[in-house]
Amino acid sequence: MPSEKDGVMIVLSSPSGAGKTTLASMLSKLDNFKVSISHTTRQPRLSETNEKDYYFVNETEFKRLIKNEEFLEYAKVFNNYYGTTRTPVINELDNGKNVLFDIDWQGADQIKNKRLDYKLITFFILPPSKEVLFKRLSNRHMKDKLIVEERMKQFGRDVLHWINYDYVIINDNLENCYLKIFNLIEAEINNGSKDYDVEYVRNHVEKLIS
Repeated sequence: MPSEKDGVMIVLSSPSGAGKTTLASMLSKLDNFKVSISHTTRQPRLSETNEKDYYFVNETEFKRLIKNEEFLEYAKVFNNYYGTTRTPVINELDNGKNVLFDIDWQGADQIKNKRLDYKLITFFILPPSKEVLFKRLSNRHMKDKLIVEERMKQFGRDVLHWINYDYVIINDNLENCYLKIFNLIEAEINNGSKDYDVEYVRNHVEKLIS
């Protein structure tokens, strides 16, 4: 049975290019924090390492894991599958580790619906503007404008899911964004006071989708 010594589940979601993977990596450097490594069927980027950034598998293997009900959550995003296997996560939580999930809104919904007996804190990361997001995506996908266009179209749909998260953080400055997330996690774990303005977030979302 889960106890007070168990770790906490922390979900970071964002539209593509808003910074959730970088933020998860920064948080993972803290004592007792660990990023859950997802399985994916997409091809590795040049900077990525198998079993460190992702478990890179083919679609047949991924579907075998689905059939065996081994995923805590999984989703198909931009024609590739992504998923988190249950056993490693539960083991980390039972050993008192806080587990970070770098997943999209579909995965976040699935984890919430599992109603596991561990504390869950969810964050949705947003860019300061659509212009900044376009620039970030263009830098990442310099050779393929179609990918950038597809990501920008998806952004308009993804941003609508902000309402389902405990906290929405605007990534206008990476260090400030990290500190806001860190302080909110600390406040949640220790029942401290939380510096969070939901009306400011609501106004920002309205600007992004207008």
